Amino acid sequence: MTKPVTHVLFDMDGLLLNTEDLYTVAFQNIVSQYGKDYTFNLKLKLMGSQAHETAQTIVSELELPITPEEFIHESKKQFEVLFPDTNVMPGAKRLIEHLHNKGIPLGLATSSSEESYHLKVDKHHQALFSLLPYKTFGSSDPNVKKGKPHPDIFLVAASKFPEKPQAEQCLVFEDAVNGVKAARAAGMQVVMVPDPRVDKSLTEEATIVLQSLEHFKPEIFGLPPFED
Repeated sequence: MTKPVTHVLFDMDGLLLNTEDLYTVAFQNIVSQYGKDYTFNLKLKLMGSQAHETAQTIVSELELPITPEEFIHESKKQFEVLFPDTNVMPGAKRLIEHLHNKGIPLGLATSSSEESYHLKVDKHHQALFSLLPYKTFGSSDPNVKKGKPHPDIFLVAASKFPEKPQAEQCLVFEDAVNGVKAARAAGMQVVMVPDPRVDKSLTEEATIVLQSLEHFKPEIFGLPPFED
C-alpha cells in the first residue's frame, strides 16, 4: 500500500550513476595486491556505508596488512582515475527532469563524500545534478553520525528542504539493502531498484521494487504522471 508524498530523496551510487561497478573495480585493484577478492557478498554488506566504515570493514574482513587510513588513501587514487567518466543509469534523467519540471522538491542523500561526488559529477553530469539542490554527503556531513542502515542520512536530508516535510511525506529511491533499511528506519517509503544479483528475500522491506527507474509510475505515490 503506497501513500501520497510531496518530496523526493535520491541515493546516487548504483541508482543514478553506475558507480557501484566502479567501486568494485577500485577495491578489487587494491585487495588484489594482497591476494584477496572483493566478493559480491562483502560488497552487499558495505553498500551505503560511509568511507571510513567501508575501509574498516574491508581491512578487517580480508585481513589486509594495511590500516583503514591507508586503504582510504589508495581508494582515492583509484577513484581519481575511474570516477570522472561515470554514466547515468537508465530512466534517471527522465525521472529527475520530470519531477523538477512539475515543481517537486528534490534532494540527494548519498553516503559519498563531497570530494567523491565532484569526481563523479563535475565532468559530465553537473546540469542534471543541479536539479537536486538539497544535497547531503554522508561521508562529509558531521550531522550524519552513522551510515546506512541507520536513518541519519535521510533525516538530515529531509531537514534541508525549506518546507521541513514530515518523514512520511518523503519518498526515497535506493538500490542498496542498507539504504532501504535506513529509509524505513527514518519512517519513509522507499522505491528499490536493486542489483539483479541481490536475493529477493533482502528486498522485502521496500515499498515497491523495480528492475529499473524506467518502470517507475509517479502517480502511485500521488506525484504528477509522465505525459509521454
